[in-house]
Amino acid sequence: MSFVSLLMVIVPFSPPLGSSDGQGRILQRFPEKDWEDNPFPQGIELFCQPNGWQLYTERQPPAFFVAVLTDINSERHYCACFTFWEEVDNSQPQKSLSSEADEDDDSGILQPAQLFAPKSLVLVSRLDHTDVFRNCLGLIYTVHIDGLNVQLENLIGNLLTCVIPIAGGSQPDQDEKEESLRTITLGAGDRQVIQTPITDSLPVSGCSVAQLFRQLGIINVLYLFCAALTEHKILFLSSSYHRLTDACRALLAIMFPLKYSFTYVPILPGKLLEVLSTPTPFIIGVNSFFRSETQELLDVIIADLDGGTVTIPECVHISLLPDPLLHQTQTALSMVLDPELEIADHAFPQGSTQPSSPKIQDKEIRAVFLWLFAQLFQGYRWCLHIIRIHPEPVIRFHKAAFLGQRSLTEDDFLMKVLDGMAFAGFVSERGPPYRAIDLFDDLIANEVERIRLEEGNPHKMMNHVKELAEHLFKNENPYPAVAMHKVQRPSEGSHLQLHQMIFPHLDEVTVQLFIDHAAAKLRSAPPAVKVEKNCMVPSGPPLGAIVDRNGNVLANSARRLEVVRNCITYIFENKMLEAKKLLPAVLRALKGRAARQCLTQELNLHVQQNRAVLDDQQFDYVVRMMNCTLQDCSHMDEYGIAAALLPLVTAFCRKLGAGITQFAYSCVQEHTVWTNMQFWEAMFYSDVQNHIRALYIEVSEHELPSPDQGELVEEDKCALEIASEQRRLWPTLSKEKQQELIQKEESTVFSQAIHYANRMSYLLLPLDTSKNRLLRSSGLGDVESVSNSYVTNSIAGSMAESYDTESGFEDAETSDVANSVVRFINRFVDKVCNESGVTNEHLKALHTMIPDIVQMHIETLDAVHRESKRLPPIQKPKLLRPALLAGEELMMDGLRVYLIADGREEATGVLGGPPLLPAEGAIFLTTYRLIFKGTPSDPLVAEQVVTRSFPVASLTKEKKISISLQMDQFIQEGLQLRSCTFQLMKIAFDEEVASDLAEVFRKHIHKLRYPQHVRGTFAFTVGQSSKLVVEHKHKEKNQSLKTLSKNLMKNAKKTIGRQYVTRKKYTPPTWENRGSIQSQVDEDEISVSEEVDQSSLTMSSTIKSSDRQTMSNVVERACCRDYQRLGLGTLSNSLTRSKNEPFRISTVNRMYTVCRSYPGLLIVPQSIPDSTIQRISRCYRQNRFPVVCWRNSRTKAVLLRSAGLHGKGVAGFFKSPNAPSAGPSQADSISLEQEKYLHAIISSMPSYSDTSGRNTLSGFTSAHMSSSGKWGSIRVSGRISSYNPDIGTRLAGKDSPQANGGPSETHFLRQQRAHLYIIGDKSQLKGAKQDSFQQWEVVPIEVFDVRQVKTSFKKLMKACVPSSSSLDSNMTFYRCLEESEWMCLLHKVLQVSVLVVELLDTGSSVMVSLEDGWDITTQVVSLVQLLSDPYYRTFDGFRLLVEKEWLSFGHRFSHRGAQTMTSQSSGFTPVFLQFLDCVHQIHLQFPMEFEFSQYYLKFLAYHYVSNRFRTFLLDSDYERIELGVMYEEKGERKNPQVYKSVWDNIDRLNKKTPIFFNYMFSPEDGEVLKPYSCISNLKVWEFYTEETLSEGPSYDWELIHGRPETTEEAERQDTSAPKSQRKIIWPCYDNKSKVEPDAITKLFQELQSLEVELGQVSEKWKDTWDKIKATQRTETKLEHRHTLSTSLLMSSNLSHHRRVNLQESGVGSSLNLTLDTESSSTSTPSGSMVGGRPSTSTLYSQFQTTESEHRSFEGILYKKGALLKPWKPRWFVLDKTKHQLRYYENRQDKDCKGVIDLAEVESVTPGTPTMGAPKAIDEKAFFDLKTTKRFYNFCAQDSHNAQLWIDSIQSCLSDA
Repeated sequence: MSFVSLLMVIVPFSPPLGSSDGQGRILQRFPEKDWEDNPFPQGIELFCQPNGWQLYTERQPPAFFVAVLTDINSERHYCACFTFWEEVDNSQPQKSLSSEADEDDDSGILQPAQLFAPKSLVLVSRLDHTDVFRNCLGLIYTVHIDGLNVQLENLIGNLLTCVIPIAGGSQPDQDEKEESLRTITLGAGDRQVIQTPITDSLPVSGCSVAQLFRQLGIINVLYLFCAALTEHKILFLSSSYHRLTDACRALLAIMFPLKYSFTYVPILPGKLLEVLSTPTPFIIGVNSFFRSETQELLDVIIADLDGGTVTIPECVHISLLPDPLLHQTQTALSMVLDPELEIADHAFPQGSTQPSSPKIQDKEIRAVFLWLFAQLFQGYRWCLHIIRIHPEPVIRFHKAAFLGQRSLTEDDFLMKVLDGMAFAGFVSERGPPYRAIDLFDDLIANEVERIRLEEGNPHKMMNHVKELAEHLFKNENPYPAVAMHKVQRPSEGSHLQLHQMIFPHLDEVTVQLFIDHAAAKLRSAPPAVKVEKNCMVPSGPPLGAIVDRNGNVLANSARRLEVVRNCITYIFENKMLEAKKLLPAVLRALKGRAARQCLTQELNLHVQQNRAVLDDQQFDYVVRMMNCTLQDCSHMDEYGIAAALLPLVTAFCRKLGAGITQFAYSCVQEHTVWTNMQFWEAMFYSDVQNHIRALYIEVSEHELPSPDQGELVEEDKCALEIASEQRRLWPTLSKEKQQELIQKEESTVFSQAIHYANRMSYLLLPLDTSKNRLLRSSGLGDVESVSNSYVTNSIAGSMAESYDTESGFEDAETSDVANSVVRFINRFVDKVCNESGVTNEHLKALHTMIPDIVQMHIETLDAVHRESKRLPPIQKPKLLRPALLAGEELMMDGLRVYLIADGREEATGVLGGPPLLPAEGAIFLTTYRLIFKGTPSDPLVAEQVVTRSFPVASLTKEKKISISLQMDQFIQEGLQLRSCTFQLMKIAFDEEVASDLAEVFRKHIHKLRYPQHVRGTFAFTVGQSSKLVVEHKHKEKNQSLKTLSKNLMKNAKKTIGRQYVTRKKYTPPTWENRGSIQSQVDEDEISVSEEVDQSSLTMSSTIKSSDRQTMSNVVERACCRDYQRLGLGTLSNSLTRSKNEPFRISTVNRMYTVCRSYPGLLIVPQSIPDSTIQRISRCYRQNRFPVVCWRNSRTKAVLLRSAGLHGKGVAGFFKSPNAPSAGPSQADSISLEQEKYLHAIISSMPSYSDTSGRNTLSGFTSAHMSSSGKWGSIRVSGRISSYNPDIGTRLAGKDSPQANGGPSETHFLRQQRAHLYIIGDKSQLKGAKQDSFQQWEVVPIEVFDVRQVKTSFKKLMKACVPSSSSLDSNMTFYRCLEESEWMCLLHKVLQVSVLVVELLDTGSSVMVSLEDGWDITTQVVSLVQLLSDPYYRTFDGFRLLVEKEWLSFGHRFSHRGAQTMTSQSSGFTPVFLQFLDCVHQIHLQFPMEFEFSQYYLKFLAYHYVSNRFRTFLLDSDYERIELGVMYEEKGERKNPQVYKSVWDNIDRLNKKTPIFFNYMFSPEDGEVLKPYSCISNLKVWEFYTEETLSEGPSYDWELIHGRPETTEEAERQDTSAPKSQRKIIWPCYDNKSKVEPDAITKLFQELQSLEVELGQVSEKWKDTWDKIKATQRTETKLEHRHTLSTSLLMSSNLSHHRRVNLQESGVGSSLNLTLDTESSSTSTPSGSMVGGRPSTSTLYSQFQTTESEHRSFEGILYKKGALLKPWKPRWFVLDKTKHQLRYYENRQDKDCKGVIDLAEVESVTPGTPTMGAPKAIDEKAFFDLKTTKRFYNFCAQDSHNAQLWIDSIQSCLSDA
């Protein structure tokens, strides 16, 4: 029996003088002394008026609410406060104490007015009976206010002495006595029934839950529910105290069966608001009055009950329920709260479905949450470990196993709930196996199957919910048929009476007498004991059965398990070869959970059969499988794999020597699971449980009379059942027996603790304790708290890193390892022994024992380690040595490494076939390359050789990585090396490679990658001794340097002096140094001193100036040869030309004084003197003034190139403050000279005429477009605009193009045009004014800068060669490619180039003036010449183009390629590669126009970064002359194999092999190409994606093709045996073009081998090719056919020729095309078609038809036209392959006029002649063809022919 009321307190208001806030004080309390078990709650007066004590000017109605106080023992006390207002005696005016008082305007003094103060009656109880409290306090107030004839002392005495019935509910045989017990009366004619809940553990909620959902809505309450469970801070706001209490009560009610164990204050007084900033979680209610003070709380979830909102701060992340559960819960709640929702759309709703009454609805909502928890916690009892039964049960929950079996390891919500305090309380409260059970236990035990069936069926679920709700309602209201309550209430409006009595002072003595009297009565009565109905708690179905449907069953899992079992059997039967074959498959299978469990079970069987001692190879295989199994286990070990392996690793062993055994644990230590304290705890508790179960089974066996029966019964029982039985018997046992059992249990735990101390030392102490490996990787020794596995693992990770960086840790003494392991084991022992009640003596004994255990084990390990070193090493594959180039030398011997697979899937076997990677081999570092050579780890392909290499100079990124290999237990150190030749090496160093050696390797790479000076690169050091960097401190006296004059010297010195101080800011130099100015515009530079090394600039002052010699050398340069070819000038002795020529070759820059980065000879207008040029050059960035680089031979328009103008503009440049002040006249004169220069260019053009007036770039007529040209589109990218609207629309693609992408005929550009267009950067040309009298026009375009190229290239590399396979399914190859924007950049370059080509082709000159004139300008200018001039599409021409535009005109190869230490910071920017990619795109579209093949472009792309040749090494001709590499004599080469120029190498190879030649080369004179530039027309270059693992990159030709004949001979002999004709070609392994060459290459090879066999001198391939072509031409002449047929043998890589729609069929079809020799022999102007040869476009279409048409049947048929059209003869072709009937104008016509798709043909029938049919033809010659779309009438030449046609078409249809 309990007291209903513990204390009665009366608290009136006492205003302290002068304060604005009063304070309550306690007038009287009953009883006056605390009861023993109930101390008086301090600070109760704060809770009576939470908003503060205040006076009011009006009397308020009485108020009632219940506050909750929690005492120090976590007991909750319910304080019911009943407050009413009494008049205050107020004789003196005082400051207003109430917020509602009326203030006087004149002063702060109030006139005497009636004031009211609050007075509270407070009742404090441990029981929560709100209604009873309200009634009792109300009754006391009623008696007082209505003056009833009852003594208040009696009421209070009765209230304090009132007893209530014990919880337990109504029994059917209850009697009157019980009824009277449930009814209480205070002696004022009142009568109340107290509803005591049947089950104490179920919370009482009234209607509060339903009310909470009404206030906040479903989603908001679910958020609060999840927040409370995951321990967030929750704050309720409302203006009603009662509502706050209800809301808090409701939230706790829906959390059942979990109990909230943090701060819980439903009503928080204003004075205690600082509690809200506590760091711990809480549920608190605060009056809305204090809303403003809650706004600053950053991590508190605020629920506003009045406004219906829940505010979650940004920094708070609430984990929600796992998905199907969340959805089901929401559905169920909406069905409870809004049952009409379901039938809202019904036309005829069945009856009314009103929601239940609030009380019932409240229970239904709680039932939904009960159902939810049953879902969440189902099977939890199977994961309880009982570690002590007596004297009290000690239970632990195995979280990892629970999550693993439920497949919820990734679920954030459940993880947090299981880690929370509430769940810990749940385990300790509900874990014991013998106790009273309630509704939740019943649900978990018996309803699991039902709940599973309900998941998909909301209606079944609702029925279940209603049943549960009924249980809950009965529990709360057990006495439905009770007598009516009878409680007096005060009469209406009594609180407003004017003169009310003050609440009287009560007589303490009377009350105390009542209390004493009742206490005496109680003492005499027999004690009422509640009968505890304890029983065994049922566990419900085991978890395995529940989760089968969730387990991710792998495909073919049964087959995989079979493989695992077979492999283990083979190992133990010593069939090692069989086991070796299966091992890779087993290692793959072990990724799956089922296979891992199968492995542990199989190995366990062998241990039980005493087969644990293995030989070396068996041991090795078993250890590898164990490592592979553990590798994929998480640190939590949720599937119990590590737990199952733990006994096995201490069982399997091998004998190393006399008395020395090595156990498997010494080889499986490096897994995080062994350093996870929670894993060890769970393992320990699991083993303790098994031993304690065994202990009681033994006990029962001894005691039972029939042991057989007992054994059967007991053996089947689980530990919890046994524990339950033991708890039931406990009270019946004698004291001695009890003590004995306690002692036995304690000893069991103690012995297990010793056992585990040993086990832990086995797995934590490394075999080589000096290496200290484990300590480093896990940080055991220094992690103090290991209570939470997540924390420790993250700390461990960070420690591992810090150990690597700190010095001294590597060589730590063994004592460090020992100490850290001892500390770890000690912490473990402390924790488990304290929890499982081990005595202090035993604990001390353990602490002294552990260091000895560890030390003994270390000694054992030392012996094992010594012996294991003597073992013969495992046979590792022999290191294969790579072939080296002539002059290439090894820098370091091969280091044994594993080559790991990266993000490319081809080699890993994912896409089919055995995996080539990982491969085991060695990495070699030579002076030129990094080479990996090895064999795949997979034994099925172990005979293949894997090679991957790239030039050291192409390395772009190197980073350290750590890799865990399947085949090895250790986490290995590795490197990831990325190259700009689109190669990636991920290598893991073998354990035999010491870490310092790996470090030396890295340093060597860095030295080779970034030499101090360009002379340190391989191109210079080749063939020399392998000194890394050659220091050049002596003065050079190289012959070629003497050609420079002293002037050059002086200038260089001056420049150096100045360049060392320049920084980013641009400072104009003084006049005399103007010639060598370098403005700082490049984004990567810090100072120019980075570019030019001082040693390279210091030259011997003894060099004699010898201009003539310089000139003769310069004349030999490529530029000069090209100028002569273009007719732009030759050099006579006087270095001038006849005056009538418009241009001359100027030698103004012969000493490189005007512009350092230009060539020595430049083409300028005839009329411009050199002095003007020097002045003009200063206006341009880097002094790169406009020079002519190409002239159109037909229109005589010229192409000029220059840098952009200076950023400050021309005038601003000269007015800059640092320069000597030059008057405005000088600036003007410069501008005038610039104009004069442009005029001179314009006037050099023959089309220039003064009468034309102002010409603008408006348009070209279609007449201009008739010039021969192949068209591609320059549509796309609307971003490029211009000053002139028409150019803008041209570039934005708003013209309406023709079908082939060409320009529309109507006004492509308007009639008038400018004579010179200046293409400039939009940002540079801002504010440039168009002068209406000028003859030129500026076209501003948006160009990208080199930074964009750099970042785009990085992304392109990552897309083409990803370092790891992406987990994000969205990041596919094409998505990454798109994000790199590489294609957009190509598109822009091509677009601008095509625009320039058009302009030049129509007679306007163009000046390209972008950035510094050495990046994008070079790209555009080169592409324009390539498109416009067929010469540049030959070998010689392309070489000349690159030498002229890229090398002579100073593209900064060294700087952009980051070739030396100085340019390292600038990073790699592949501008030249971008140009080659553009050429590749054009080549794809016009395969017949290029003499060189695609391979030629790839070869250049590879070697421009490889540094094998000197060609692409320096930044300008000036630097090349300076270093003496410009005019190297041919005879200089000492080693015939070492070529210094890439061009020489190409020439040599081209003579040997047709690899660079394009067999389809069939050029047309003067052909101008206009490629499509839309992104959709561009293709990804194969160079970026292809890989040949068999031999490495094929661009070092000598290496791969230097050793062919022998192997081929051997193969040829083998083929005598009958063999399959099929070849297997691996896309990533074989060199496709080599294994399966195209037809022509194959013929050449056969020819060569025949010549060798016959002993003939082999002819050069080119001579053979030319002969064949010549004979074909003569054959064609003899045929006299006027058809366009040429018979060119075409070939190679047909799949490339996308532009011409070649069928991508088998390799090497030979295609017959003939040229009309008559017409081609007559030479005609290239522009006109009159009598000339047809343009290549016709060749293309004809080429297409001959290849792609399969003419099954052809001939002439008359076809009737559409309505009212006549019959016409047409040439019909039936094509079975394409399933088409096509027709042409005549037999010679190559353009198809129409196609009938045979798939649409319905019937072919003989027909009859219709109107207009051809006369004199047999009727039977007609036939009809009906298709789904129309009806065709045909007529053949005769009936026989018609029949043939019908049969052919019919057979074609039947074949389909």
